[in-house]
Amino acid sequence: MCTNYTPATPTHLLAMEGIDWAGSVPPDWPIETFPGYDAPILLPGPQGRMVLQTGSYGLIPRWCKDRQQAMTISRRTYNARSETVADKPSYRQPWRERRWAVAPMFDCFEPCWETGRAVRWRIRLADAPVFGAAGLHERWTDPQTGEVCHSFTLLTVNADSHPLMGRMHRPQEEKRMLLLLSPPAWSHWLQADSEQARVNLRAALATPLLGEPAPVRPEPQQSLGF
Repeated sequence: MCTNYTPATPTHLLAMEGIDWAGSVPPDWPIETFPGYDAPILLPGPQGRMVLQTGSYGLIPRWCKDRQQAMTISRRTYNARSETVADKPSYRQPWRERRWAVAPMFDCFEPCWETGRAVRWRIRLADAPVFGAAGLHERWTDPQTGEVCHSFTLLTVNADSHPLMGRMHRPQEEKRMLLLLSPPAWSHWLQADSEQARVNLRAALATPLLGEPAPVRPEPQQSLGF
């Protein structure tokens, strides 16, 4: 379960090979991501390239009737369980349509309860300074205003047996983790068929991760642009 992470910066992403910006103005997003925040996502582009755009963290299904329903649902759809994603009403259409996304980040945060209280830990890949979490994206149009909202969810798998992620969250809770991908694997996820996507999800438990306690940032939230 992931509710908070540090997205990669625009400067870092647009300096990488194979990524194009979809917008007409320089991208910008908050320094940390929480549900409801705008954050960068990578989508499949032409000729195997990737397109960078922003989306709201918490998927808004296209069948939402109004903004109030969209806001209510998106508060519960920032993570999608891989075991049920193909069947749940909020996710099954994007899954069937293979609306894959990658959320690029520097780290994500989880609570460790080994001391008897929640201690925020920073989680990152052992072999890459920037990585991505596999997810789904959706496009919802507000029927009252015509405004188009892009949103996304991040996929999770059971992590009870993972050497690091099995230590996170309360002792009695099921352990969950994101499917974290190094940059060379981003385009493979975005081009996968449904069976390849499931194979990738099953491989998440083999991902080598590093973690350490990370106090909450003392500075106020700020945007990171160019």
